[in-house]
Amino acid sequence: MRTALFFLLLMNTSMLIAQQSPKVEQVAEFGKHRPIGVGVSKAKRIFITFPKTPENYDYGLAEIVNGQRRPYPNADWNRWDSTKPTERFMNVQALFVDKNDDLWVLDPGNPGEEGTIPNGVKLMHIKLADNKIETIYRFDDLPRQKIAINDVQVDTDNRVAYLSDPKRAAIVVLDLKTGKSRTVLEGDKSTTADPKFILKLDGKEVRDSQGKPFSSNVNGIALTTDFAYLYYRPITQTKLYRIATEHLRNPALSAADVSSKVEVMAETGVSHGMIADSRGNVYLTDSPAKAVRYLTPDRRLETLAKDSRFSWPDSFSIGPDGYLYMTDAQINRGKKFNNGQDKTDYPFGLYRMKLPN
Repeated sequence: MRTALFFLLLMNTSMLIAQQSPKVEQVAEFGKHRPIGVGVSKAKRIFITFPKTPENYDYGLAEIVNGQRRPYPNADWNRWDSTKPTERFMNVQALFVDKNDDLWVLDPGNPGEEGTIPNGVKLMHIKLADNKIETIYRFDDLPRQKIAINDVQVDTDNRVAYLSDPKRAAIVVLDLKTGKSRTVLEGDKSTTADPKFILKLDGKEVRDSQGKPFSSNVNGIALTTDFAYLYYRPITQTKLYRIATEHLRNPALSAADVSSKVEVMAETGVSHGMIADSRGNVYLTDSPAKAVRYLTPDRRLETLAKDSRFSWPDSFSIGPDGYLYMTDAQINRGKKFNNGQDKTDYPFGLYRMKLPN
C-alpha cells in the first residue's frame, strides 16, 4: 500500500512539474500581497503595484530590491490615509515605463468598496533618474466620480497619454502639455463587453456572491513602440481591436468618424493585460488557457508560454534583458467570486519569459 501511495504521489508531482513551462521563470514572490501592475526600467529596476484593501496592505507601489518590497517613491505616499487623497495613493493600478525611462503611475482613486474618491484620481510622472515626481495629472475636466481609469500608455513623441476607462467603456486621451483630456469611443462596440459572455476559469463561472458574472469593458491597452497604433479590448469579449493614434489625437473628428477608423485585428479569446514590443508583436494574457499569447504583425496568434501557475495573468512590462515580465493576480480565486472563501494559491508571484527571436 505504501509503495502504491508513493508512486501515486510521485506521478501527481511529476504531472504538476510538467505543467510548469521551462520557459517561465519566477522573479519574485509576494506572499499574500496581490500584484497588479508592473514596470521594468532600462536599469532593470522592477516596480509593482498592490491594491489598497483592508487585508494584506502595506504599500500601494513598491520597488523590488533584492527580492524585497520597498515603498516607492517614499513611505508617505504609501500610507493608509484616505483623508489626504491628493498626497497619498488611494489604489494604484497600472504602471508604464516610457522611452525616456521615466515611470508613469496610474491611481484610479477607488480603494475597496468606497467608490471613486475624486481628488484621489491621478496620473503621476516620476523621473527615475532622481526618483522625483515631475508632474501629477488630476483629470479635473472629467466626471471623476463616474470614471474608473484602468491602464495607461504614454507617447513621449507627441506628449500624449492614452488610458482605458472600463466604467464608461471609453478611451481617455490626455494632452501631457496642457493637462486637458478628451473621451473617445465611449460606448462603442469595440470598447463594450459582450453582455452574453460568461467568463469561466478553474472549471467554473466567475460570479460574485449575488450570482452576477464578472464583466469588464475596455481594460488592457497596448501602444506600439512607434506610437502609430493603440491596441485595446474588453476582457469579456473575444476580439482584439486597434486604431491609428492620429485619429485619437484629432479633436475635429466626430464620435462616428473615430468609430469608423477602428480595425478588428483578430479573435483572441479572453485577455486582461497586453503590451507591444519593438517588432510589432502584441502580447496578451489568456486566463482560461493559463497562457501568454502574441499577435504577430502578419496577424498570426502564437503561444509564448503555458503554465499551471498562470491564474488571471494580469499586467506586462518588457525589460532591457529581452524578457517579458508579468504579474499573476488570481482575482477569480478571491473571496468575491467564491462565496466568501479565499481560494488563492499563495504566494503571489512575478514571472518572466524570454521574448521570441
